[in-house]
Amino acid sequence: MTTTLITGGNKSLGFEAARRLKDLGHRVVIGARDAERGQRAAEELGVEWVGIDVTSDESVASAAKEVRERFGGLDVLVNNAGISGPIGAVDEYTAADLTAVLDTNAVGIVRTTHAFLPLLRESAAPVIVNVTSGLGSFAVRSDESRIEHSVPSLGYSASKAAVNMLTSVYAQFLPELRINTVDPGYTATDFNGHAGPQTVTEGTDAIVAMASIGLDGPTGTFTDRHGAVAW
Repeated sequence: MTTTLITGGNKSLGFEAARRLKDLGHRVVIGARDAERGQRAAEELGVEWVGIDVTSDESVASAAKEVRERFGGLDVLVNNAGISGPIGAVDEYTAADLTAVLDTNAVGIVRTTHAFLPLLRESAAPVIVNVTSGLGSFAVRSDESRIEHSVPSLGYSASKAAVNMLTSVYAQFLPELRINTVDPGYTATDFNGHAGPQTVTEGTDAIVAMASIGLDGPTGTFTDRHGAVAW
């Protein structure tokens, strides 16, 4: 059975991805910062959970140890945990604002990848899925026909551009793994006050697809539910 860990799995995209991957036969483990929310979500989904705060080296290391001890290993890591940070007036954006968003959305991926890499390397078909956004794509943001073009998401966009580059470099230098980044698209979630036109199920299409590939699957790609996304 494929063992899959989804960080930030107690709500929204992470929760729905967990539900769908469980239905596909994965042994799903959701990661959550808050124990009460994590346990409640796991019980509702009928999956396992571990406590993990991707901004803490100690928490991530502890989660990796727990996953090894309880589940024997890991096959798929979905780096989904993230924060939006302030959206609006870019001239009011502070260094502290940016530091917090980068630490969660980009540095958090480095923490989890580093901590779980030994377990993934023991898998017969190791996979990492990094959840990004079209807001982090230079091509998408420069396209005036896209909604992302008009969103003043300074820190969030910078963090997701970093996620894209992390994915590209990791995929190049860890060829034994399948490592891809996916854009859920403008989906109705807590991030946007449920204003997005896509359902949460549609928003998880690319996550589920890339979490389900095998050794012959792609690596170093950037996709959404419709196909390839320009970097």
